[in-house]
Amino acid sequence: MTRPRILIVGGGAGGLELATRLGNKLGRHTKAHITLVDRNHTHIWKPLLHEVATGTLDIEIDQLSYRAHAAAHGFDFQLGRFDGLNRQQQKVILAPVFADDGEEVLAARELDYDYLVLAIGSVSNHFNTPGVAEHCIFLDSPAQAQRFHRHLLDAYLKLNSPRHPKETLNIAIVGAGATGVELAAELYHAAAELNLYGFADLRKARLNISVIEAGPRILPALPERIAIAAQKELEKLGVKVRTNTKVTAANSTGLQLGSEQLDAELMVWAAGIKAPDFLHHLDGLENNRINQLLVNSKLQTTQDSRIYAIGDCAGCPLSDNKWVPPRAQSAHQMASSVADNILAELNGKSLREFTYKDHGSLISLSRFGTVGSLMGNLVGGAMMIEGRIARLAYISLYRMHQVALHGWLKMLVISLVARINRIVRPRLKLH
Repeated sequence: MTRPRILIVGGGAGGLELATRLGNKLGRHTKAHITLVDRNHTHIWKPLLHEVATGTLDIEIDQLSYRAHAAAHGFDFQLGRFDGLNRQQQKVILAPVFADDGEEVLAARELDYDYLVLAIGSVSNHFNTPGVAEHCIFLDSPAQAQRFHRHLLDAYLKLNSPRHPKETLNIAIVGAGATGVELAAELYHAAAELNLYGFADLRKARLNISVIEAGPRILPALPERIAIAAQKELEKLGVKVRTNTKVTAANSTGLQLGSEQLDAELMVWAAGIKAPDFLHHLDGLENNRINQLLVNSKLQTTQDSRIYAIGDCAGCPLSDNKWVPPRAQSAHQMASSVADNILAELNGKSLREFTYKDHGSLISLSRFGTVGSLMGNLVGGAMMIEGRIARLAYISLYRMHQVALHGWLKMLVISLVARINRIVRPRLKLH
């Protein structure tokens, strides 16, 4: 009997957790052939990218090798970039892979599937604002976060030089959602740590960080009182928060805010997300206005029950005319639901409907504080927490992702190693 082929495209939080669970349940026991596809060799939890960008997290230590993880959990890994879909023949096309010097390492390939799960994630949405694509950095991938880190280290070196003509380092962050707010706080933390490593002239006062938000307040997806608390903490650090301010263009020297020019050496665009453009009308699949694949209550795409979509690339409607939010907790819940449904289908059982449970939202302001709400479904987001309890809750989100990938015992070992590294390794990635 031919084993069913389950193909998962995208190794983010949802895709990797799904591949791990199905690999453990089916792949290890040769009940199905599980394949995970990703364009990168390694995985890093996306909510940590702002720490990668500032250097407070060393991606070389914290990243996970897809190939090694696949070998340990009963699934296969294929390196490649999604390049097309043939629903009639049930094939996914992968683009060729090239080395840095342009040599073709892997030819274009076709992968067959019986069940396909698209977990491709999201990219930044710059709304076709002139100059943004050319002059701003988007923190939607490890490569972009590392690019920002390189530029940041160069800017720190210039600022620490007595011949540098500018007194301040000007950084503009467009978008006051979770990414923009957390990045602003983390930048101050990184600057404070750099004083330990020879950057004596890099004082807090020499950082000029502006957060620009087109809406009336920061953190628009969260309750207003959480946003107010977070803004107070940012302003204590020295962040200039500008709401009701629209970026009309970007250039090599800064941002255009209507008739005003805001000078900046580093510009980050974190003002919204969309699913990748190649998902738009992908072989007849339906989309919403930000390219997300429309799914039914079981997370199957509306036009093809053999294809599931999870995470940021899935347009899953809620009963109140809203969408399941693009958060790590959403991807985690969707991965669990799809795993259960694929297992049920293989065993001839009925599929269950997906129910999104809002467990609340937490915003980390680095070592300066954490604010948020817990158990959103139970208390309507009214249970606000902050301080040490909120920080522990924030860290636990990452630990639960590690539990889903490694189990409790290995997660505890990884946590212990991380604490040891904080003692024996530099506090900041300096290269």
